[in-house]
Amino acid sequence: MPRPSIGHNDGCEIQEMASPSKHDPFDAAAIRRPVRALQTYYLIVSLLSGPAFPFVGIPLWIKYHTLRYRIDDEGVTMAWGYLFRKEILLTYRRIQDIHVRRNVIHRWLGLASVAVQTASGTAGAEMTIVGILEPDRLRDYLYLKMRGARHVTQPRTEEEADEEALDLLRQIRDLLRDREGGRGHGT
Repeated sequence: MPRPSIGHNDGCEIQEMASPSKHDPFDAAAIRRPVRALQTYYLIVSLLSGPAFPFVGIPLWIKYHTLRYRIDDEGVTMAWGYLFRKEILLTYRRIQDIHVRRNVIHRWLGLASVAVQTASGTAGAEMTIVGILEPDRLRDYLYLKMRGARHVTQPRTEEEADEEALDLLRQIRDLLRDREGGRGHGT
């Protein structure tokens, strides 16, 4: 099934949370736009560029206002741009490595960048997800998806685990009995 393109007027914005708890469930699909602190980061980077401010600031302003993410069961999509629209789709199968990077300004603003690398042969990251509140939890989520661990089921109680082990042992016993019975009849 073809994936629809990410529109720049989809109206989806993430609510900025004051302090997300590590115990809250992480919903990667809720990440649609970068947080507002990224705009501040882009402004600081533009100001530090000195006389090149308009040449650095305007493209970063456009990127911030058009940047959209979609994280679903198939992969991660990132799109931005007005005149020259760029869209990157990475399926979980293609992802090779994930790095979280934080520079001094990132740490000051509570930001980080999540660099996603593939086996495409390029030295740099194929996609860099910026302006995310919980980059470590996003990295962990992407690692789970990358490794194919979609639904990890664990027994709820010790009794259930014991019962599951006992059932498995019974199945093995029955298979061994069947093999023993077959050998005794000359087969």
